[in-house]
Amino acid sequence: MTAYESRGIRSKDDKLFDTLIYIIAGIVLILVLYPLLFVVSASFSDPVHVIEGKVWLLPQGFTLEPYKHVFENDAIWQGYGNTLLYTLAGTLVNIILTVLAAYPLSQRDLPGRTFIMVLITITMFFSGGLIPTYLLIKSMGMINTVWAMILPGAISTYNLIVMRTFFQNGIPYELQESAWIDGASNFRLLLTIVIPLSTPILAVMVLFYGVGHWNAYFNAMIYLKDRELFPLQLILREILILNQSENMGLEGAGMTERVMMAESIKYSVIIISSLPVLALYPFVQKYFVQGVMIGSIKG
Repeated sequence: MTAYESRGIRSKDDKLFDTLIYIIAGIVLILVLYPLLFVVSASFSDPVHVIEGKVWLLPQGFTLEPYKHVFENDAIWQGYGNTLLYTLAGTLVNIILTVLAAYPLSQRDLPGRTFIMVLITITMFFSGGLIPTYLLIKSMGMINTVWAMILPGAISTYNLIVMRTFFQNGIPYELQESAWIDGASNFRLLLTIVIPLSTPILAVMVLFYGVGHWNAYFNAMIYLKDRELFPLQLILREILILNQSENMGLEGAGMTERVMMAESIKYSVIIISSLPVLALYPFVQKYFVQGVMIGSIKG
């Protein structure tokens, strides 16, 4: 420890270094935050100002017309409901199956544990491909059903490895041995000791799986035929990429008005679709360091 540090005095080099860190962090914050602020401002701005490029930071010509068209659209609300169903049910299935697979693999006395982990790890690099997977889903009768959005990919190999490593390194083995000596079964040990002590990793897994289900659209494109089963992201894809705004209450408008309003509607549906994920992050962010660090770095 230097004389400056012992007296609580920081050198000029330390102050310069901190200043540079704050400047870099500020630039990164602006680069990350500005696109979100722009989308929010554009969604509340007059579409004429948006198309002319006059919207930079604050809304220009404040209007709620795009949100009115979005809220009056039945397809978006139906997609919202489908996505909520797929996300809640899918995440529940993901967590249950991942825990039931990760806990046995974390036990030292499991026969063939290393061989099983090798087989599981191989799936991270090799897969059967799209056509064999489609034929498998079809043979199981899940085409055009809710299960096609929930069961395929029910366990993520990466998440399984992270959770197994957390169970192995984050929960003292001596504590588990004490429970076994007291006569606790593996199932009771899992429910009463392991899971209550695994809140950080469970919160992280809920976020990972939940965001994955919320943003999923490719499986819906492949396995779903009925529009009534489409998730929100597939509806948004039609609006944002395919420019299908016919069902947004613009049928009676002129071509120019439809083009301008469709531009604002794009931003409003982005905001509406992103709100649940943005609201979820603050509740699980505090668990990230503890959960991910123990689960991945120690592994």
